[in-house]
Amino acid sequence: MLHISNQAIANVLYWIRQKRWLLLTIILGIVLYLLPAPSGMSDLSHPDDAYHTLIIVVMALILIISEPVPLPAVAMMILILQVVFGIAKPNEVASNFMSDAVFFIMGSLMLAVSIVKQGLDSRLALGIIRLTGNKTWRIAAGFTTICALLSSFIGEHTVTAMMMPVGLILVRSTSSDPKKVAVLASLLLFSIAYGSAMGSIGTPSGGGRNVIMMGYWTEFGHGTVSYLQWMKHAYPMLLIQIPLAVIILLMTFRPKQRVLDTAVRKLKVQVTKGGKMQGREYLVIAVFMGVFLGWVFLGHTIGLGIIALIGVFMYLAFGLVDWSDLNRNTNWGVILLFGAAISIGMQINDTGLAKWIAGGAMDGLQFIAGDSPLLQITVAILLSAILTNFLSNAAAVAVIGPIVLNMGGDPIIMGFAAALASAFAFLTVVASPTCMIIHSSGLVKRGDFLKAGGKLFIMSIIVLLLVSQLLWPLY
Repeated sequence: MLHISNQAIANVLYWIRQKRWLLLTIILGIVLYLLPAPSGMSDLSHPDDAYHTLIIVVMALILIISEPVPLPAVAMMILILQVVFGIAKPNEVASNFMSDAVFFIMGSLMLAVSIVKQGLDSRLALGIIRLTGNKTWRIAAGFTTICALLSSFIGEHTVTAMMMPVGLILVRSTSSDPKKVAVLASLLLFSIAYGSAMGSIGTPSGGGRNVIMMGYWTEFGHGTVSYLQWMKHAYPMLLIQIPLAVIILLMTFRPKQRVLDTAVRKLKVQVTKGGKMQGREYLVIAVFMGVFLGWVFLGHTIGLGIIALIGVFMYLAFGLVDWSDLNRNTNWGVILLFGAAISIGMQINDTGLAKWIAGGAMDGLQFIAGDSPLLQITVAILLSAILTNFLSNAAAVAVIGPIVLNMGGDPIIMGFAAALASAFAFLTVVASPTCMIIHSSGLVKRGDFLKAGGKLFIMSIIVLLLVSQLLWPLY
């Protein structure tokens, strides 16, 4: 009996050690809830709601960074506490959660599942090799460019997941000794991951945080931004980033293998065995192109989310994918997290918390450059770029979006700056799904992320500042 009791105590102590951040977060939340709201919030229309919203944000940030529970659990907590703290009624929370932006994310993930289901990723790989040739630097440049262009429309984690096997085929076909191909693996895999991350800013469909920002502009009365308007602001930035990123990666990782003849031949044999493209594959491409055109020309009429769902419906109706495949391979946790992020973002704005935080941030920086527009946009970029390396990019934009839109200056410019900077998740393994995917290969080291990502991080901030000051004012 004593043995069982000791074992039970040991199990409890082990659980407490494993969940210490969860317990500390709960205790911190209770303590903060019992304390009065800061005196500076007294001027807000709903000071208590603003303070309680701030508590939820602090608790969510701690849990997301420390990871004691899965991210979907954090999303559920965000939704639950809005009601428990009396910030909003259940139906209000539900209406904020199930928006067109959530439909869009859900539809986009399902479209990606359908594309992978038909095996178009391998054929794409062969097409890339035919374009780049067998020289290592050209393959790396091709991976970066193609992944950036694809992730503008499909989603960065999907593109990385599709392309990583292609990079691994080339690496493993070069040598079975991991030590001999370590540098080559780093070059190719980081080209895929960082190319995908950079490209996700290209269009609204490149990432959920893009749609979140578009939703904020509309909800807060700052106007609407069309699909093409987004591309006009984002793509010049992306086209400048791509060659600079290739140069940085080639300077950081210098493999001995200059030509990959053997590896390329093996890839061609593998793809050839799959035979010619069939009608189903052409139909998948045709439906996706129809969805893309719908996003461009009908997005403001019927919503990006509804158009994405139309594409999913057509894939199901034509028998191009089974519901079991969508149900099994769609990341429902991501959808839940997006919805919760949007919901709390609405409360940050509606309760006046965004204005309070923005005012505090700007007051603290007044002595540096006054009300300089350059200062405002620099703060927005740095806040987003730093935060996105600890949170998901969608969560980062959801949290700081309402804040930067209330900092002053042109809200469209400020919003673009924050949204685009949220793609600079280059610094750590957990910075983004793309980083986690390539790290799962076991061929890249944790230190490599800071080694290469640090340079890309600084370069991207500088390029975004230049584009925002020299190009965007011309539109």
